[in-house]
Amino acid sequence: MSWTRALISGTIGQEGKLFFGFLFFTKEFAKLANYEVNNSSVDALISWIDQDIVAIPEIQRPFVWKASKVRDLLDSLYKDYPVGYIITWQNPDTRLKDGSFSQGKRILIDGQQRITAIMAAINGQEVVTKEYDKKPIKIAFNPIDEVFEVSNTAIEKDKRWISDISQVFRKDFDRFDFIFAYCEQNEDISKNQLNDVLQKLVNIRQSSIGIIELAHTLDIEVVTEIFIRINSAGVNLSQADFAMSKITVNDDYDGALIRKTVDYFCHMIKSPAIFENIVENDQDFTATREFSGIKWVKDYHTSIYEPSYSDLLRVAFAFKFLRGKLSNLVSLLSGRDFETREYKKEIMDTSFEELHDGIMKFINENNFKKFIIIVKSAGIIKSKLIRSQNVINFAYALYLLLREKGVQESIINQAVRKWLVASVLTERYSSSPESMFDYDIKRFEAYENPLEYIQSVEEGELSEAYWTNILPSNLDTAVASSPYFNLFVMAQIYDRDYAFLSKSVTVQQLIEERGDVHHIFPKKYLQKAGLDNKKVYNQVANYAYTEQGVNLTIRAQPPQDYMALVKEQIEEQNLQLGEIKNEAELKENMQMNCIPEDIFDMDVTNYQDFLETRRQLLADKIRRYYESL
Repeated sequence: MSWTRALISGTIGQEGKLFFGFLFFTKEFAKLANYEVNNSSVDALISWIDQDIVAIPEIQRPFVWKASKVRDLLDSLYKDYPVGYIITWQNPDTRLKDGSFSQGKRILIDGQQRITAIMAAINGQEVVTKEYDKKPIKIAFNPIDEVFEVSNTAIEKDKRWISDISQVFRKDFDRFDFIFAYCEQNEDISKNQLNDVLQKLVNIRQSSIGIIELAHTLDIEVVTEIFIRINSAGVNLSQADFAMSKITVNDDYDGALIRKTVDYFCHMIKSPAIFENIVENDQDFTATREFSGIKWVKDYHTSIYEPSYSDLLRVAFAFKFLRGKLSNLVSLLSGRDFETREYKKEIMDTSFEELHDGIMKFINENNFKKFIIIVKSAGIIKSKLIRSQNVINFAYALYLLLREKGVQESIINQAVRKWLVASVLTERYSSSPESMFDYDIKRFEAYENPLEYIQSVEEGELSEAYWTNILPSNLDTAVASSPYFNLFVMAQIYDRDYAFLSKSVTVQQLIEERGDVHHIFPKKYLQKAGLDNKKVYNQVANYAYTEQGVNLTIRAQPPQDYMALVKEQIEEQNLQLGEIKNEAELKENMQMNCIPEDIFDMDVTNYQDFLETRRQLLADKIRRYYESL
């Protein structure tokens, strides 16, 4: 029956109707030659995977389904319910040097979890957990009630249950002996009935699964769109996911080894405890130089930069290929010649070699730790101070590029620090980050001295007008995570400033101890005075890092009252509010925290003037900080 006739007759399900409509009405997908929609059996699909006709790039990555979801999948297959589409993407055929072609294999880009679940339940294959431990998933079956359940101790003791259905699918399973043994213990089912039920269970392998086969001629953007529209779980695949798929399935270039290196590094930097599980469960990998290259992470902790595999690929690709768009990486790993639009093996060779080298340099202990030291030296001691991960990603790509070029270390340190802060000041990677990555990495490559390119950006985007008008205007916000207020905090850390009205506790210490910012004009005071709007009393220009004891002493007093108390205690040397001993220390502390000099006379009537003045003081401090890097 054709798709059109099936749609009219109502013999396809809702998911099929949606997919048909999606193909029919979407302009990009008008050429149906780019797609094939077929049905296959579970048995055939598993056979294709065993024969490496279809590659599952994620088969050894953590299995995220709950066991109950595996149970539900088996129940749907048993009842012959639809279980969604599997999506494969054909790798292009690549031209060899002798002019012949090497046929590309199909990559399973959606359905990994379902296939892994089936292979675990039916074949008894162990799955990899989030902690990189291995464990079986045992699904039990009650032939009398024809129900599935996740196996447990109680089920294993219950004679009505087959505690692990994988035994029924083994080649050496003796159904005749099993039927007699089972019926001797259970009178609620006859031998013939049990035989029929077991046959129905075994027929799961013949259950139908829909397969959408995408041609290699489709651009990555189109493939991504298809995935998003069809995927029933609403999960979006990123271009980094597709790149990882391309990497993993390529046996000729140690793709699985490259993928493991990326995956293990990114998981271990967040959870070092998984190291022991990797050692125990992946002994082949532990014998490689790649493992030697990442094992240092188990003893290292940083809260500044915990890259995901997407971050790692983006950085490695940017500095090795001088490109910003990960879709280009996917094409290059397929061997695409962007000029002739052919797929060539020599391009694939070079691309895998360069990417592997870029990854190894990313994970290099010396490179990573030195980069973190540079980031810290700019006053960035917590990841929360840099809201954009792309800012950190490009900074590391820049660091690796400049090292690759042999630039003097002191210039590298200065360039990376300044570019980090300049990127935040200009919100450089907040929109169209890939295009900006592409633009900037090419120019840093072209300049012999990276500081010259930075200077050219400063002249265009960090002019006098920026510091006196644009930055103060950007500080007119009540967003607590404002990148501009964070720049002020970074400046305070860089300058080793003390907290407001403190002489012994620095801003850095408060941040490291998870201290909070407090209001210079106390929130309760402003609310009582009628300014009961969060956007008014929570202005970032009203914030300062303050010790808890100082904040409790200030309570809901206007600045003119609690600052008078500070002056009084200085005169009497009765240090109850902070630890400021003399007026020189007080003046210095006020400058550190950008507090206007006339705060001693301020109450609610001066609040708006205070905000305006302090915004300019904050901008001035940020400018001094940036220029001193």
